[in-house]
Amino acid sequence: MHDPDPPFRPVRRQQGYLPLEDLGIIGDGRTAALVGLDGSIPWMCLPRFDSDPLFCGLLDHARGGHFTLAPEDLLEARQRYEPDTGVLTTELRSATGLVRVTDALTVRTGADLTDDAPAGRRELVRSAVVLSGHVRLRVALEPRGGCTARALFSGLELRVARQPDLRLHLRSNRPLTGLHSTHDLRQGERLDLVLSWGRFHRHHRFEAEAMLADTADAWRRWMKHFDYSGPQEALVRRAAITLKLCDDWANGALVAAPTSSLPAPVGGIRNWDYRYAWIRDAAYAVFALRRIGFSGEADAFLGWVLDAVEQSRSPRIMYDLDGGLVPAEIEDTELEGYRRSAPVRWGNGAADQRQHDLYGEILDCADQWLRTGRQVQPALWAGLAGLADAAEQAWRLPDQGIWEVRSDGRVFTYSAGMCQVALDRAAAIGERLGLPGSTTTWRASADRLRRLILEESWDEDAQTLSAHLDGGGVLDASLLALPLRHVVPADHPRMAATATAIAERLSAGDSLLYRYLHEESPDGLPGDEGAFVLCSFWLADNLTAQGRLDEAEKAYASLCARTSPLGLLPEQIDPTSGEFMGNFPQAFSHIGVIASGVNLARARSGASA
Repeated sequence: MHDPDPPFRPVRRQQGYLPLEDLGIIGDGRTAALVGLDGSIPWMCLPRFDSDPLFCGLLDHARGGHFTLAPEDLLEARQRYEPDTGVLTTELRSATGLVRVTDALTVRTGADLTDDAPAGRRELVRSAVVLSGHVRLRVALEPRGGCTARALFSGLELRVARQPDLRLHLRSNRPLTGLHSTHDLRQGERLDLVLSWGRFHRHHRFEAEAMLADTADAWRRWMKHFDYSGPQEALVRRAAITLKLCDDWANGALVAAPTSSLPAPVGGIRNWDYRYAWIRDAAYAVFALRRIGFSGEADAFLGWVLDAVEQSRSPRIMYDLDGGLVPAEIEDTELEGYRRSAPVRWGNGAADQRQHDLYGEILDCADQWLRTGRQVQPALWAGLAGLADAAEQAWRLPDQGIWEVRSDGRVFTYSAGMCQVALDRAAAIGERLGLPGSTTTWRASADRLRRLILEESWDEDAQTLSAHLDGGGVLDASLLALPLRHVVPADHPRMAATATAIAERLSAGDSLLYRYLHEESPDGLPGDEGAFVLCSFWLADNLTAQGRLDEAEKAYASLCARTSPLGLLPEQIDPTSGEFMGNFPQAFSHIGVIASGVNLARARSGASA
């Protein structure tokens, strides 16, 4: 549960790994790092989110590498963010004293985080101060694959074996004899470390405290745009910052998560690389961020989507941060995986899948973008119209669906629903702006497809819409998204019955839902998985839209109570133990925190969503 002032707790490890709940995220709009409750940084990719990891002890605690700053004989610790910032503090207690470590990927003095421009200084600051007693601080910097160090500019120049083009510089306010050192400090004394990449100067001033203060100030200026009054406000604030930490600020791309290959479940093989930008995620993020005051970020996401689609010869479900092709999926046999859950994967094999919801995601993004007053150029409109024409045919064909199954395709109801969205939004754009195209045909096709979904996927015996358009009564939590995308009203009798069926048959307990049941919906992979966090928020949204506000609020509160003390969420949760599973932190899950809170707040006030 999110706790701005958490108690100290012992540092736990399982098979040598911290629980995901004991990790915090810092970032600078180009990359991110995870900071452990034990004072380690076991994950950071340089120079950007989807680069090779410099530290990836998260995926192999013995060989992956880390950057640790912690007292010897650590007993207990706690973490918290400086309010309304991405600056993280970890307080670590040993037998002899208490030290506070402040971590940030710093930004420029006076940086405006609403600008679609780089703000990061390309520097990681780790600043330790002894709060009481005396401590022996241990410093260990171990990149994956090792590195060499030599004295340079009152610090150390590092050459990383696996990334020879990456120039690193480590500076400190105390003498550094190498990549491993110990420092005896008493109350009030501090140790500052700054790791830089791509920029270092002989006479560069060493002002770690000032860099941290400037970074915190930039975050607080950005949070002045936050506009939300509703349930779980503190957690919604933190979710907004977490989404910003998953955003490439210069080009508007949103990574699904800043990590790769965290398993769902532990011991399984469902380990994927999420350090790329999905069109689907951007569409949901736009809805969430625009409604809490961050229209600039929403517009940047929309612009990135349209740029990426225009630049590619055919639309794709995901892109790299520059709008290019996602690398081919490979397995890294050198790493054992988080808690020995192999394989570790880089790249993503789902990038080339057929997923027909893509048409609706793109047209929905375009519709939202144009509603802000933007102008549609003839070439862009021709491309969008072509997507609408393609959607008119695509819904009839099998695809891999929203969950990117690795089995043979089916005609998924959600995919057909998003083709309906494509036709509806294309018609709306054409009607509103008087553009040339098959507007009348799209509108008629959208209406027919809506009726078809309600009729063909309905299973009378099961009293539910079905995962597949040919019926059968098999359930899939993606059906809960149909009202959210305005395909079917939430209070339509068949949609309401479907929500009830999902709540009963896909329940994992305490408001958590499974995406689907593997025995009913084989997805081409062995093993089960945990409860999917975003789907659980979708159920709360359906309850809200049906006017069942007390039930919705109870479900929302229960889900929010699942966050880590730092207010972070994974992709999935083990419903038995409550442990986090899958890549972390997961943008989709934090979108759920925001969107469901907004929907509840508006319903309570009587406002339209």
